[in-house]
Parts: sequence; C-alpha cells; structure tokens
Amino acid sequence: MKKTFLLVAMTIIFHVGLFAQTSIIAHRGVWKNTQVPQNSIASLNGAIEQKLWGSEFDVHLTKDDVLVVCHDHDFYGLEIEQLTYQELLAKKHPNGESIPTVEEYLAAGLKQKKTKLIYELKTSTISKERTLKAVELSLALVKKMKAKKRVEYIAFDWDACLKFRELDKNSKVHYLNGDKTPAQVKEAKLSGIDYNLNALKKNPTWIKESKDLRLKVNVWTVNNEADMKYFLNEKVDYITTDEPELLSKIMSN
Repeated sequence: MKKTFLLVAMTIIFHVGLFAQTSIIAHRGVWKNTQVPQNSIASLNGAIEQKLWGSEFDVHLTKDDVLVVCHDHDFYGLEIEQLTYQELLAKKHPNGESIPTVEEYLAAGLKQKKTKLIYELKTSTISKERTLKAVELSLALVKKMKAKKRVEYIAFDWDACLKFRELDKNSKVHYLNGDKTPAQVKEAKLSGIDYNLNALKKNPTWIKESKDLRLKVNVWTVNNEADMKYFLNEKVDYITTDEPELLSKIMSN
C-alpha cells in the first residue's frame, strides 16, 4: 500500500513539475477567440478570467506625454505620437472602448493578483529621446500605482532596456529583438530573453545557455500546436501566444 501511494504521489509531482515549467502569456490579451479588440481592457479581462500567468500589452507615448495602450503606431488612423491624448479620443475600439491610458489599464489589472502585466514599451518613431522619456514615465507611473510586483517590462530597443535597468535595479526587464546572445543579456543585468520563435530555432543553444546563466526565456508568438509542443519540450519559462486556449488544452492533456 505504501509503495502504491508513493508511486502515485511521485507521478503527480512529476506531472505538476512538468506543467510548471512553462507559463502562458496572452499576446495583447485574450482577443482572438473572444472577438474583442487587441490591447483593450476587455482583452486584459479575458486573460484574467482564464487565469493566465500573464497578459502582454503595448505602450506608446502621446504628443502630450500620456502613456497609452495600443500595438500599432496609429489608433485607427490617428498617429499616436503626433497627437494629444484628447485628440485620440476621436476614435474608439469596435467594442466602444477608447484607447486606454496605461494608468487605466494598470488599474484594471491591479484588481486581481494572479495575472502578471507584461509591459511592452514600443520604440518611438520620432527619436531615441522620446523612447527613453517613455521609460522614465513608465517607471514613475508603475511606482505611483504601487504596481511594481505585478509588472514586467519588455522592449525591442536595447537602450530602453538598459535605461529600465539603470533607473530600477530590481525591475524585471526582458529583451525582445533577438540579436543579443544570452551572455550579452546577462552582462547587461537584464532578467531574460523574450525572442521570436524563429530566433530561438535558428539559435537552438540559446535556451540552455540562458538557463545556465539563470536568465528567463520567453518565446513569441507561438500559435500552432507543433511549435507549442516544441517549446514545451524545450521547457521555456513562458510562451506568448494569440491562442492561449489551445496552449492550455495541450498542457492539460
């Protein structure tokens, strides 16, 4: 009896440990299978309702220095960096939402404590100075809202990542662009790599190298079953996907 119990217990621990290797991040929230706009508060709420580990969102800086949530540099044709926040209110998402400010978005996300808020700072099309100013304003806002434990930063701009680290030694910062080795990311004292699936397939040793350096590994945007299974087998820390329902199903099976 004791041997049977021990065997069952070990089996459970093994499977729990296996599933715990990888966490799911919803790319721009949960939107594809719910028919809500990407980067809307509704899409964030969808990720929260599915109890996902994280929900990624994209941030730009308006002409009058308001941080807003949107993937593209324009909001339904309105150029974000060229306009004030009030001018951006002329358009709405199809579900009736206005473009969310980061403050509004974080406030919605802070109503719960399970789903992390993965804050992607987009690179300014105007200047490096605007990108770095957005870093400063982002950190100040997160501090003001006491959201530091809930937020992790990602960016394609290497200098933006370095600025995040310079201004906050303890924030979690991950690099997106895929052109730095794990050793370079470690030397910069960043938290990990967050690379496109093709970059990691092209450099198959980088996952292990990152683990050896105690860097976190996230991969984006993984939307088909074969790729999901590939990276689950590689035991990456996070998979960012537009199909969290599919990934959850694969992991549960």
